[in-house]
Amino acid sequence: MKTVLMLIMSVMLVTGCASTGQQPAQVKRITPEELAKLLPPPVATVSLDEIINDSKQSKTPDEIIAKIKASNSRYELTPAQTLDLNRQGVNTKVLDYIHQSNELAKQNAIADEINKREKEHATAEKMLKRERDMARNSYYDPFWGPRFGAFYGHPFYRYGNRYNRGFGSRFGFGLNYGYPFGW
Repeated sequence: MKTVLMLIMSVMLVTGCASTGQQPAQVKRITPEELAKLLPPPVATVSLDEIINDSKQSKTPDEIIAKIKASNSRYELTPAQTLDLNRQGVNTKVLDYIHQSNELAKQNAIADEINKREKEHATAEKMLKRERDMARNSYYDPFWGPRFGAFYGHPFYRYGNRYNRGFGSRFGFGLNYGYPFGW
């Protein structure tokens, strides 16, 4: 009987200590429409026809890549367009650069958006902490504490307090004169 009673008590104790746990963090997803607004549009000042012509004129892939870099061109190519360009003589090194630069531009745009959102979140959190601290300190009295006297923790005169062990008294009208010396 005792063991059953102890078992029931321990189960009640354990269930009383159980918690629901933390809620999973909410992830703010970017919708496809927002993503389209975030990503920079591809701007091609050097056309694909110029790249094909440069490849046919036997320019090196590094020269073509330098020309693309200098013009700051970016292309959004489909796999079919990539295969078509390769069949027309564009080197795979140039095509790889085109795809890598496009992906890098997308990653940078998304990283900028994430950083902006984190800054906004940090600013909002800082404001909430400031509001919380102001709410906590709304009833703060700077004269409360052991250094200030009569009306805030110490009477006008003390006989036998813990500082002077019963010898004499302290004087002061709320200003706590002689506090550190035990007067």
